[in-house]
Amino acid sequence: MAERKTIVGGNWKMNTNRAEASDLAGAVSEGFTNGDQADVFVCPPFPYLIPVAERLSANNGNLVQLGAQNFYHEPNGAFTGEVSLAMLQDLGVSTVLTGHSERRHVIGETDVLINEKTLAALEAGLQVVLCIGETLEQREAGKTNFVNAAQLSYGLAGVTAEQMADVVIAYEPVWAIGTGKTATPEDAQKAHQFIREVLTHGMFNETVGQSVRIQYGGSMKPANAKELLSQPDIDGGLIGGAALKADDFLAIVNAG
Repeated sequence: MAERKTIVGGNWKMNTNRAEASDLAGAVSEGFTNGDQADVFVCPPFPYLIPVAERLSANNGNLVQLGAQNFYHEPNGAFTGEVSLAMLQDLGVSTVLTGHSERRHVIGETDVLINEKTLAALEAGLQVVLCIGETLEQREAGKTNFVNAAQLSYGLAGVTAEQMADVVIAYEPVWAIGTGKTATPEDAQKAHQFIREVLTHGMFNETVGQSVRIQYGGSMKPANAKELLSQPDIDGGLIGGAALKADDFLAIVNAG
């Protein structure tokens, strides 16, 4: 099995104000000092990318990488309200999210758009975290593997084996987020193992399948991080709520 470096990302979603974002970035970057231990990135809201970038740069030389929650796939033009990859790169962004469950199910992004965005970000030289995962209804209908395979296939259409070096997969069991239901480490591992098998045997090859890192995005917290991260096919976490408290986020990073 390939040795895969842990990768932990903080998705701040639509939270924080300018001062809170700057302070959180400062606390995270001051607390994370071992770049050999893990790759770490944070995705603040768009208005706070600049102050967060400044804080990350000031501490440990950008050891904590700057990520963006969203972007538009066209290089420029009449796209009111959108943000381009070049704009994000101008601010120091190195990682972007695509296919997040909230973009799919709340905003209504389609598989086609998610693929266009994934391809554009890879072409621009950014690391892409492609999020996939099933809803409660889909899980209860026994469609977990079908949904994950389909979202992988659509999202990565046209992506080369070489480009997969810049792709991270984040498995988000939508049914386990805010529903009161819990994904066990065994549930999570089973899904991650299936995703790796699809990448290895269905889409790419052994080299790609064994080297791609798969994050868990289903409410990872300090209390369950160690058990989740000890699973053989779970390579990190995409953290929501716990990423808004530096101590909790760093505890998850250190759990790996």
